[in-house]
Amino acid sequence: MTKVLTHSVTRPLALFAAALCLSLPLAVPFATPAAAQDGPLRIEITEGVIEPLPFAAPVFEAETSGSAQLAAQITQVVADDLTGTGLFRAIPQEAHIARVTSFASPVQYADWKAINAQALITGAVAVNGDRVNVKFRLYDVFSGAEMGDGLQFSGTTAGWRRMAHKVADAVYSRITGEGPYFDSRVVHVAETGPKNDRRKRLAIMDYDGANVQYLTDSSSIVLAPRFSPTGDRVLYTSYETGFPKIYVLDVASVNRRTLNTPEGTMSFAPRFAPNGQTIVYSLTQGGNTDIFSMDIASGASTRLTSAPSIETAPSFSPDGSRIVFESDRSGSQQLYIMPVGGGEPTRISFGQGRYGTPVWSPRGDLIAFTKQSKGRFHIGVMRTDGSEERLLTASFLDEGPTWAPNGRVIMFTRETQGAAGEAALYSVDISGRNLKRVRTEGAASDPSWSPLQ
Repeated sequence: MTKVLTHSVTRPLALFAAALCLSLPLAVPFATPAAAQDGPLRIEITEGVIEPLPFAAPVFEAETSGSAQLAAQITQVVADDLTGTGLFRAIPQEAHIARVTSFASPVQYADWKAINAQALITGAVAVNGDRVNVKFRLYDVFSGAEMGDGLQFSGTTAGWRRMAHKVADAVYSRITGEGPYFDSRVVHVAETGPKNDRRKRLAIMDYDGANVQYLTDSSSIVLAPRFSPTGDRVLYTSYETGFPKIYVLDVASVNRRTLNTPEGTMSFAPRFAPNGQTIVYSLTQGGNTDIFSMDIASGASTRLTSAPSIETAPSFSPDGSRIVFESDRSGSQQLYIMPVGGGEPTRISFGQGRYGTPVWSPRGDLIAFTKQSKGRFHIGVMRTDGSEERLLTASFLDEGPTWAPNGRVIMFTRETQGAAGEAALYSVDISGRNLKRVRTEGAASDPSWSPLQ
């Protein structure tokens, strides 16, 4: 059985199916008898990965004329999502002995055992005009049983990739016990031009780099976009007026407005509270930088820190009760936690080097950060009390972590050195495994991962 470093809990498979239906109104379960299993297939996430779990995903059946190409594309995205985690290995189509000719056909388990497939995913796609219906089933090959109920998703043909991500999310969750994250998006800063004259604009894309849309032009510098808890709005900092100001942008309409702060001040590093109605940010006034909170609707602000040091990069805990931030009040850049209403902070970072850009995990148990030590930059994680610090990466410049919705994967910016160096997005598992570059149309930085759509 494949094993990786964890911190997850196992949940009943039926619960995943039910949760998936609730999270996407167009998803409905279809009736199928669930066979009893002894020792169901499961990736138990407890220690370092030994070998990815092999699975087979025959090309989904085309149930209507004209749906063959879409069926092949959906199958490929499902396989890419799973293999991209580093926990799964797709068995090539040409190695398949059995041929799935009908979604209703009984599974020939012996043929799939012969090629050492531990999991089998079958599916079917039907297209009617601009509508598409996708259904799938997941099987534990060696126990000869179906894992949970099959599901089907209906939507427009334009949304086929999202349905593929939903299928992959269900498979991933049922086998690993982890929450899903493929059906999500990433907002980031898209960069063009030479290093000494870099043009920047906000862009949004699927988590895997597909379906890129640009939210702003490159007429002014934009920094640090941050999703709202519902994924419908983005906070970011712009130098449009010559000074850094915070804007809030509606993703669907691309309408935006400035969040007003006092004249002569600089505001930056904003983040939403879990309630989506309050933000926390840094404000520089009279040469001093402190952390403030603001009610978005009324614009009323509250000062949370008051020290002669630089306080910035605040991030809420998932329950909204605490804020982690970076400060140089101790003489070097370190991480602190304070109550949401302000008050005396507690330092949590004590290792050698400087710590910054802390971000609370959606699970609430870890804080990701950037660390600079001995001339290298790292992305790391630690417990909320500062214990169990682990560095996941090391390079010339790694910075700005953001969490996947399930708290399992971290995305960040990596920049190469030299005059020709450029920024790119990378992701890494919290075990430190599966470090890989995220596909973007060009140079990219400052990622922020959305919640599940």
